[in-house]
Parts: sequence; structure tokens; C-alpha cells
Amino acid sequence: MNPPSETAPRAGGRALLAVRLAWRQLRFEKTRLASAIAGVMFACVLVFMQLGFRAALFDSATALPQAMRAELFLMHPMTTATFRPEPLPRARAWQALAAPAVANAVPIYLAQATWRNPADGTRRMIQLIGLDVEADAVALEGLSPLKNALKAPDTAAFDLRSRPEFGPVGDMFAANGPLEVQVGNRMIVVVGTVALGPSFGADGNLVTSETNFRRMVRERVASMTDLVALRLVPGADVAAVQRDLRAILPPDVLVLTHDELVAHERRYWETATPIGFIFGFGSLMGLIVGMVIVYQILFSDIAGHLREYATLKAMGYGQGYLNRVVLGAAGILAISGFVPGLGVSIVLYDFVGAGTFLPLKMEAGRAATVFAMIFAMCFGAGLLAMRKLRDANPADMF
Repeated sequence: MNPPSETAPRAGGRALLAVRLAWRQLRFEKTRLASAIAGVMFACVLVFMQLGFRAALFDSATALPQAMRAELFLMHPMTTATFRPEPLPRARAWQALAAPAVANAVPIYLAQATWRNPADGTRRMIQLIGLDVEADAVALEGLSPLKNALKAPDTAAFDLRSRPEFGPVGDMFAANGPLEVQVGNRMIVVVGTVALGPSFGADGNLVTSETNFRRMVRERVASMTDLVALRLVPGADVAAVQRDLRAILPPDVLVLTHDELVAHERRYWETATPIGFIFGFGSLMGLIVGMVIVYQILFSDIAGHLREYATLKAMGYGQGYLNRVVLGAAGILAISGFVPGLGVSIVLYDFVGAGTFLPLKMEAGRAATVFAMIFAMCFGAGLLAMRKLRDANPADMF
């Protein structure tokens, strides 16, 4: 039987033969194979969790801007994030109405206040959101039926997705109806619930009318607001109206589209805080650890089978075939570690999401990205380990 040549079989057949040999070599050392799969799975889970936390951070941080229904927004240039806004003159809202395409201007007020837990009396900071609830400038689940109730003095709607440290407000409201709580130094009545969710800037939210907001935040000057939502007439050119408003309004206000407002909030957490860098660095460390583990496994496997590789060379198999064997082993480890890692990550997403109230969910795009990263990690480890194949010399067998 003539020795096989590199050009005889087709490329697909050569690759399949190399993968079969790689799988048999890996399966021969079951303990080593289990260690390699565990290492890849660990890297996979670590990357999934880091990217999941990073995405949850941005999703939660931009939840309020995402819920805004207006086409344009006015904001002070020095505002870095919605949870700590820089007030701007309320008059800018009325000045914006000078543009014919602006149908409505809705001032929105944001502040942090002390909330007293109605169950145990403990205090915690909560975010207050004050606005004209009839203007439909914010689309929150459960807010629309409360428009009339929130007109009454000292009333508010509690965010059901707030952290449990604020107390079992949802259960108490469901059992007894409206309940009285203390916000700051004022007693208010929770007349309903909405759904928004906590963020890294606020653990809970309370929605009220702008009049009640000023009652609860007495230090707030009535002539100032934090954000202005501009509703345009149907069919208006958003970009053209934005240019007109920038020409009309003084330089102490920014005119942003909805996408620009969300991007501004996201950019703060990406660049002005170390959180985004930490999660990205954690993902990188996970990949490096996984690469080292896979490299050690492949290197040890090649070192333990040098005589077999030398025999294959003596039979006529070229260096390219041997390289494909190593890369095939790397691909097998990538797939074998990714599949259980994906399953474990889905379970952890549900567990951590329930415990932190963050929007942790597995997305197809993220799964594809992590698989590409894990495959590249194993492929890189395979390329490094291939250098050991140079020691497979048929002459050393004799």
C-alpha cells in the first residue's frame, strides 16, 4: 500500500481524518480530556458572566431613557447621567415651543430622596421621577391607569422591580390597597405600582407628579428642571427640528434625539466609571486562563505522542496533516467546553438576575460572540502547541 500523499484526498476528507485522529487521542486520556473541557467551560462561563453583567449594567442604566416617548430632549451640557442631573432653566421648555414642529414640552424632574421602609422602618435612597403623567412622555408599565390618582396631593407610584430592601410594598398594596409611607420628611400615599427596575445609580424608583415632586424635594427651585421631553407633530423631520432648536436656544442646553440621550447615558458608564473596564478586563482574564489550560493539555498530548507523530511522518503524512490534527483537537475542546458552559451560564443568569434584579438574559448574539471568542482562544492555544510537532523526527525512532 502506497503512503498517502497530501494531495491525494480532497481537503474535506483530510480534515475529517485529522479530526478523527484528534478525537481518539483526546479520548485515550479521559482524565486529561475532562480537565481540558472543564478549563474551557470555566473560561466560557467567566466570559458569559462578565459580558452579561456588562450588558445588564447598560440596560439598567438606560432603562429610564429607553422608556422616554419623546423625539427630542433638552438637557444641561454638564449632566453626566440621569441619576445626578444638572438642572436647566424650565423656561427652555417654553422657548422650544417656538418651533412650529414642537407639539408639547414636558419637564421631567429627577432627584434622590430618603425612603423609609414601611415594614421595618429602615431608610434607603430612592430615585424620584416627577413629570406631567398625562403627557405620556414616559412609557412605564402600569403608569397609564394612575393618571388621575397621581393628581391628588402627596401621591406616588412605587416601582415594583425595586430592590427588596425598600420593603414588601407590592404585597402590602395588593393586600390593603393604598398605603402611607415616608419619603424625606413628608408622608405620601402609594396609590399604585409601575415597573422600571433598579440600576447601578438607583436601587428603586418612585413616580409622582411635578407638583408632588416639589413638595417632596423642597430645596428644588421651581424655575429649574432636569430634563425636557419634546413631543413633535406627526411627520416632523426630527433632524431638521433639532437644527432649528439648536439655533433658537441658548448654549446652556443640549438638544438630543432619543438615541443620543440613550447613548449619552451609556457613554457615562462606559468611560466615566471603571465598571465597564473591569468587566472587559475580567473577560480577557478568563480567555487567557482558558488558553493556558488548553495549551498545556495540547502540549502534553503532543509530547506524550511524539513517537506516534514521528511514525506518521515516516509513513508519508506531511507537517500540514499533523497541524490539522492539533487544530482539530483544539476545535473539539472548544465545542465540548462551550456547550456545557452555555448551559451553566443560562442557569446562572436566571439565579443572579433573580438575586440582583438586573436584566440578565441570554441573547443569541452574545452566545455567538462568546463561541467565537472561545474558538479563537482554543485555536490560538493550538497554534502555540504546534511548535512541539517539530520535535517529531522519524530519525529519532531508530
